[in-house]
Amino acid sequence: MSIKGNVRSLFLLVMDKIKSDIETGLLRPGERLPSEAELSKQLGVSRATLREALRLLEEEKIVIRRHGVGTFINSKPVFSGGIGELFSVTDAIERQGYTAGTLILKTSFGESAEEERKRLALNPGEGVLIVERIRTADGEPVVYCVDRIPAHLVPEGYAASGESIFKWLESVTGVRIAYAVADIEPMGYNEKVSNLLHCDKSAPMLLLKQIHYDESEKPVLYSHNYFRADKIHFHVVRRRL
Repeated sequence: MSIKGNVRSLFLLVMDKIKSDIETGLLRPGERLPSEAELSKQLGVSRATLREALRLLEEEKIVIRRHGVGTFINSKPVFSGGIGELFSVTDAIERQGYTAGTLILKTSFGESAEEERKRLALNPGEGVLIVERIRTADGEPVVYCVDRIPAHLVPEGYAASGESIFKWLESVTGVRIAYAVADIEPMGYNEKVSNLLHCDKSAPMLLLKQIHYDESEKPVLYSHNYFRADKIHFHVVRRRL
């Protein structure tokens, strides 16, 4: 099916088409893509456009290009996502065909610390609900999550077993998270986090600090997510202005 005539950059549309075919099962892990000449003809784009899309998909570890052999769908990365797209960890894991799981380590109410008051626009003395979880992909730990929510929003505490915290928060409060502001920090070995994620001392991690806002611009969730860098890959598309 041709994708010509769209106003979006064609290579991005090619990427979206290939990702969609993977998600719907039209393209399967390990499957070889048609030749560049055939695939560019099918999609109605130039070979240069196709090559750029395949190059970026390779950087995202969605495809593997073998010189002289062809381009193949990666067997099964845990997950890969554009950092500009806000999605829950549950969604990210399930998009790649894995079963998302949750190990709840701790839930507790406490007085907010100075940083939490600043990030969540709380007054002195206002409390927070802290939820610590390990997120798994087919039973393997991939993310350690520490979420902080203003206590007045969830006076009954956290009672979900394993669903997305976005969906849980919306179901119990009616608050829908609209966007987040994130900081990304590389991390080396951390005794607590590395042990929880079954990482050895040489394994790198990524810390994603996010303030999540509802549709009325109020901060409703402050999260620290520690990702195993060998199991996840984020990407960003940068455009020249």
